Amino acid sequence: MSNKALVGSVIIGQSGGPSAVINASAYGVIKTALENENITKVYGAFHGIKGVLNDQLMIMDDEDPKELEHLLSTPSSALGSCRYKIADPDVDDTDYKRILEIFKKYNVRYFFYNGGNDSMDTCNKISKYMAKNGYECRVMGVPKTIDNDLYGTDHCPGFSSAAKYIATSVMEVSRDCHVYDVGMITIIECMGRHAGWLTAAAALAGVKGEGPDLIYLPEVDFNMDQFLADVKRIYNEKKNCIVAVSEGVHYADGTFVSEAKTSGTDGFGHAQLGGLAARLAEVVKAATGAKVRGIELSLLQRCAAHCASGNDIAESFLSGKTAVEAAVNGETDKMVGFVCTRDENGYKCEPKLFELSDVANTEKKVPLEWINKEGNYVTQDFIDYCLPLIQGETGMVKEDGLPRFCNLKRVFAK
Repeated sequence: MSNKALVGSVIIGQSGGPSAVINASAYGVIKTALENENITKVYGAFHGIKGVLNDQLMIMDDEDPKELEHLLSTPSSALGSCRYKIADPDVDDTDYKRILEIFKKYNVRYFFYNGGNDSMDTCNKISKYMAKNGYECRVMGVPKTIDNDLYGTDHCPGFSSAAKYIATSVMEVSRDCHVYDVGMITIIECMGRHAGWLTAAAALAGVKGEGPDLIYLPEVDFNMDQFLADVKRIYNEKKNCIVAVSEGVHYADGTFVSEAKTSGTDGFGHAQLGGLAARLAEVVKAATGAKVRGIELSLLQRCAAHCASGNDIAESFLSGKTAVEAAVNGETDKMVGFVCTRDENGYKCEPKLFELSDVANTEKKVPLEWINKEGNYVTQDFIDYCLPLIQGETGMVKEDGLPRFCNLKRVFAK
């Protein structure tokens, strides 16, 4: 850690799948950087690291400060995102040479990357390369993932809002499913490839008596026969059954239950999953003869800014603000995470720095002790962990009854 003042410009980029609050994190970086005397210019990389490689940098100094405030309640990635995996620099350093060239061109001394596991890996590689080549640039990861699977941190910005949306949607669907005097089975598919945090959040609906009857997470091997037995048992008891299931549930041999891997993989080699709810609905209908409906929440989970958690918005902004302050004070090679307490005094969240090398490509899963022994629901410990995260409401401005999102001018550097 170097305490000497480092004067230069900033690049902030966003990467991977967006969230309802990723722009709140970016705003935390942008606003704090614009107000810092050591920072000469603030650039937004257009479509993440690709914007750096393509020399497409937006001048954030030229944006209206009042317009930037709307980032707090604007979903998706306002700067544009990408899924681009840069190579290991020891194998191919072409991209790194180009990044260094751009950094020198704009005197970039601070680089902030707002994303998930793969983005922290990108951060880590760039940080190490700059140090190896003697170019002083402080690199900080600003976390973002609705999957909540980043190492070290209590939770990830973006997860809380998605959890709130899922819990709310399950409550609403539950009311709809109980309206007729004929029985029905409803299967709700939530995002989560290897970690079941989002699907587990469906259990929060149970706090208000509207929860699912069964929850299946990828942390536990899926057994189709046991699943059908569970569904039949509840349906016979209640003439109604609601199931929440992670898109990434898999059999004991590791194969995904979802009907098929869709048209390939994303830029990082991850299988793109989908169609699980429809697949399970077919199986359940054949086995029970009941009316069955499959619902895939899909992208709605990550872009529902109208249902964002107030805590999530505030903490996301805090993570961006903390990243800038720590970097200016000499920190580099770190990711901003959270340490939280939940006790008789309530919920408290504080930022904490984690080593990028520890975070990169490490997945944090739902603890097995938070899943019941039958593997078809979560325990009270999960509820106690998650419920404080979804508190508070968005301050979203409405115009003509519709959300007022941020509209950037996008003035590009030359």
